[in-house]
Amino acid sequence: MKLLITNHRDIFHPQAGGAERVIYEVSRRLVKKGFDITWLSENVGNFNDELDGIKFLHAGNKYTLHLHSLSYAKRGYDVVIDSVAHAVPFFSYIVNKKSIALVHHVHQDVVKYELNPFLAFIVRQLEKTIRNYPYIISVSNTTKYELIKRFRIDESKITVIYNGIDHEIYKPGEKSPTPTVLWIGRLKNYKNPLDAVKIFKKVKNNKAILYIAGGGDLEENVKRAISGQKNIIFLGKVNESQKIKLYQQAWAVISTSFIEGWGMTIVEANSCGTPAVAYSTGSIPEIIEDGVNGFLVEYKNIDMFAEKLNYILEDENVMKYLSKRSYESSLKYDWNKTADEYYKYIWRIAES
Repeated sequence: MKLLITNHRDIFHPQAGGAERVIYEVSRRLVKKGFDITWLSENVGNFNDELDGIKFLHAGNKYTLHLHSLSYAKRGYDVVIDSVAHAVPFFSYIVNKKSIALVHHVHQDVVKYELNPFLAFIVRQLEKTIRNYPYIISVSNTTKYELIKRFRIDESKITVIYNGIDHEIYKPGEKSPTPTVLWIGRLKNYKNPLDAVKIFKKVKNNKAILYIAGGGDLEENVKRAISGQKNIIFLGKVNESQKIKLYQQAWAVISTSFIEGWGMTIVEANSCGTPAVAYSTGSIPEIIEDGVNGFLVEYKNIDMFAEKLNYILEDENVMKYLSKRSYESSLKYDWNKTADEYYKYIWRIAES
């Protein structure tokens, strides 16, 4: 089975994130099952050509990669997966009839936050061409229903395959003796990192600490917002081992995104025995069972968000109870199970 996966970034890219993690975790398991996998991404000076049996190709930049992808998609690959992680598809279906769109979330509203009106309009129109793919993988039911509602895609084209987690790596550890809250992610407008600051200022426990981890467009805005705040610490980008330790030590992780196609940070936190408090947006209600592995809050309800955090931070026994339930909840997600579903789905398409 020769499989081509096209994504703007590879796992070595300095801005690699959740979408790249999904591709890597699934691909390295598919290689063990006999797949011959090539990962095509933009050229940012990458020199790695193989990892865990996955072969890497680099071509063009974030704009011209779309042209290069058409050239590669017709080079004898049995199946092509276009990872639509940045709204605009790669259009492999034009040259390869067995092309799959892997959709992490629908960007129709997100681009309003991140792009100027003219460019946002163009990107929104291009994203609608996802409907032309013969096959689509959605990472959540929320994204599936958005695809149907926004783009009028036939439901039979869409298969939902949840992302997984590696429980050998993401596992419970020792909690901080000090009540600790973690916000982690890319510092983008639609993720509302400044809301985390507003929420934490309403937390009653004056010993509690908020850590903000990540990099992105709003880094300077965040630094200004927390200036003079002794209990809010900005860490910038952290590596994998640092991230896991932060998850393990935290009493709660918070998510303030306007939309998430899949709440990866919540599953990672739960796997480390950490409950989440999050806006009830996008796929988050699919992951958080209110009062079990965290709490859901109405979008932009800062006071209610702080109230839920206070409930966790004021009583260590509450935190420990939610920690145990969070870990148990995370066990339904596993990369091996996810890879098995990809394996069956891709073979079904190849043989059709």
